[in-house]
Amino acid sequence: VQLVQSGGGLVQAGGSLRLSCAASGDIASINEMGWYRQGLDMQRELVATVTSGGTTRYADSMKGRFTVSRDNAKRTVYLQMNSLKPEDTDVYYCNADLTLIGRGPYQFRYWGQGTQVTVSS
Repeated sequence: VQLVQSGGGLVQAGGSLRLSCAASGDIASINEMGWYRQGLDMQRELVATVTSGGTTRYADSMKGRFTVSRDNAKRTVYLQMNSLKPEDTDVYYCNADLTLIGRGPYQFRYWGQGTQVTVSS
């Protein structure tokens, strides 16, 4: 199983970026997908998540600025980031909680490779 991220980069404050994360491999089903960022204390902190049914959850500081969505057919989760602030600068990671073909109902969590987002003031 692989989660491959794309997007990110450098943007001025107030600008927008879109991150994508595509899952591939021997996947039976994908439950929750989401985005985290590294954080100053190196503890990954929640950005946003979305369930297979479309229920979303956001960190308070991202509400109203970030939008998480997914395309179940493409096994892809997106993060649209608007009104970016310098404090949003970080490495962003996607993850997916999924079950594997032939591995029963057990759920595994996989992570993407990380994408740098830099917001200049």
